[in-house]
Amino acid sequence: MDDVKPPAEDTRTARVTGEEALAMHAEGRPGKLEIRLTKPLVTARDLSLAYSPGVAEPCLHIHRDPKLAYDYTAKGNFVAVISNGTAVLGLGNLGALASKPVMEGKVALFKRFADVDGIDLCVDTEDVDAFVNSIRYLGPSFGGINLEDIKAPECFVIEQRLRELMDIPVFHDDQHGTAIVAAAGLINAIHLTGRDIRTTRLVINGAGAASIACAELVKAMGMRSENVILCDTKGVIYRGRTEGMNQWKSAHATATNARTLMQALEGADVFFGLSVKGALTPEMLRAMAPKPILFAMANPDPEITPDEARAARPDCIIATGRSDYPNQVNNVLGFPFIFRGALDVRASTINDAMKIAAAEALAMLAREDVPEEVAGAGAGKALRFGPEYIIPNAFDPRLISRVSPAVAKAAMDSGVARKPLIDLQRYARDLATRLDATAGAMEAISESVRQNPKRVVFAEGEEEKVIRAAIAFRNAGYGTPVLVGREDRIAAITAAIGIPLPEGIEIHNARLSDSNRRYAEFLYAKRQRTGFLFRDCQRLVNQDRNVFGACMVAMGDADAIVTGSTRSYSVALEGINMAIDPVPGRVVFGVSIVVSRRAGTVLVADTAIHERPDAETLAGIARGSAAAARRLGLEPRVAFLSFSTFGDPRGTIPGSIREAVKLLSEKGTDFEFDGEMSADVALDPGLRASLYPFCRLTGPANVLVMPGMHAAHILTKAVPKLTGATVIGPLLTGLTHSAQVVPMQAGVNQMLDVACLAAHAAVKR
Repeated sequence: MDDVKPPAEDTRTARVTGEEALAMHAEGRPGKLEIRLTKPLVTARDLSLAYSPGVAEPCLHIHRDPKLAYDYTAKGNFVAVISNGTAVLGLGNLGALASKPVMEGKVALFKRFADVDGIDLCVDTEDVDAFVNSIRYLGPSFGGINLEDIKAPECFVIEQRLRELMDIPVFHDDQHGTAIVAAAGLINAIHLTGRDIRTTRLVINGAGAASIACAELVKAMGMRSENVILCDTKGVIYRGRTEGMNQWKSAHATATNARTLMQALEGADVFFGLSVKGALTPEMLRAMAPKPILFAMANPDPEITPDEARAARPDCIIATGRSDYPNQVNNVLGFPFIFRGALDVRASTINDAMKIAAAEALAMLAREDVPEEVAGAGAGKALRFGPEYIIPNAFDPRLISRVSPAVAKAAMDSGVARKPLIDLQRYARDLATRLDATAGAMEAISESVRQNPKRVVFAEGEEEKVIRAAIAFRNAGYGTPVLVGREDRIAAITAAIGIPLPEGIEIHNARLSDSNRRYAEFLYAKRQRTGFLFRDCQRLVNQDRNVFGACMVAMGDADAIVTGSTRSYSVALEGINMAIDPVPGRVVFGVSIVVSRRAGTVLVADTAIHERPDAETLAGIARGSAAAARRLGLEPRVAFLSFSTFGDPRGTIPGSIREAVKLLSEKGTDFEFDGEMSADVALDPGLRASLYPFCRLTGPANVLVMPGMHAAHILTKAVPKLTGATVIGPLLTGLTHSAQVVPMQAGVNQMLDVACLAAHAAVKR
């Protein structure tokens, strides 16, 4: 139900010891947060611009026009996470100071999932007036307020008063975050069971902050008030009840004769539990309507476990607040992306329309095919839309680009946005790049391919991840994927993973293809003087899917081929080379794309073919890499890397690099290049300016030509592990037709990226 929970007493839960948790929080810099500068503060001039006297200018502009605070300060991307510690997780009233680890964690989640900056504020008072006053006057500092772990009913008063007093979003996540994620799951559960929300009967057990927020949201979505029964520890909250009542409970009192939870559940369609372990018994569950929907969200232990629920009612759909069961109601699916959308349109509040939009966006995302890296988080279980997957996984990278735009649009439509967005599709694409820098590097290429869709052969068409990549390729609008494989085998795999093969995907059985004779004759004409008989070529076309696919491309029946998931790079490349030749005068090599938030996009070559390239080969690799950089929209700045920088220290390897630089200089180029140099000199213009002012590069190198494949391989394998950068490739360049070999360990997303790049290379031909 929340994003951080105490460990459950269950052997299936991924648990940590108390000692491990304490060590994690204490090691190195204590806690989980630090402040990072966004501007360089190195020189006295830097300090003069950032502080006195330069800082006076933005101060004066903001004084004249307060809206400019969003332009000149971090306000527009800054959220305060605030608590007084009166309801910390499931641990009760621990006080403000003891709530700080949770608040720091919340700030970390904002940053991790939505790139929203935040700060935790722990307010040491339980007095509502004092708490409200301590926050209301801090409004100028923040773009939004996230209230957390404040007990009911005070939390209702605090949120309402702050919303009235402040002109920025105020959001109590314990209430609304739970309600939004639960509502998303409810939308899908209702869909799967053929119900109509207007006639669905809901019983909510628990009458705290989250329960009342759930009741309010489902009613706003169309559920009739008379069909929602709220229960607390004293039983049903009915009209006329006086015991244990307050104004928030009274607002949801129902005209009913039911007085106990058991009576309320008779014939009910849905159960929402925000109460305690064991509150829902098998007997109660059996009294519910056919295909009951259960959201047992008590933590750490649900009102009824999924195993117990299915034993009593095999036809039920159940969600819990725990990650070791399917359908986790996890607040991290909501608050980061809701605030992202609200901040980006400078919303004055977060209203019901925005909450409903978030719930609907989450529900729709769960119905889509699940990326492989997300499915891998499912402990080996297949994640596909159905009774055990009605809520997206919290690590789905698409959340930010689906939920935040929906929230932003709802804010604009409902009139609370003060900075409307003109192009929501572009906004969604920008969000995808905000967390995944690779998406930014790929965006222009993706658009080009969509405008010029291509036929791409997926040679290993009987592999599950290849089929998923082909479906994703087709769904992305990149063109027609061609699977090489047996129809019955591919059909069996798609049935097993629960994803029907959509129209627009071709299947070619290499052994039975009508093109076999034509491909064999083509191959024989190429290979008859290199030791191949016609029957050898026939056998290769019939039995080697790489050769078959490469022949398709070489003969114009497809535009590109992608392979490599079941064979080593060299073996896969050997099959491609049987049918596809190098471009005359060009060097065939592998270039890897390294993308990081700090350095942007950098190409590294050769990462696949040449172990110790000579000077002529190095020059050819530089030319090919520069062309590849331009296809990515980069203006190439090529650095030949070595342990030596312009002759210091001396060695034998730098000699071939200097010769390559000389060859390029003599023949002329249309791109910047220089070398030999060490990596830090290549990437740091300041270092070059101070020590090597004669260097030809005018900015950080974005193409690194390595002295040998060993160095290139070490770099591209180490960088992602050390820095979190993303590496795509190696990508083949220098062939007459577009062909790519993915690493055997490549996942669906990497395969999709490479297929898109292969299609883009075909577009450029």
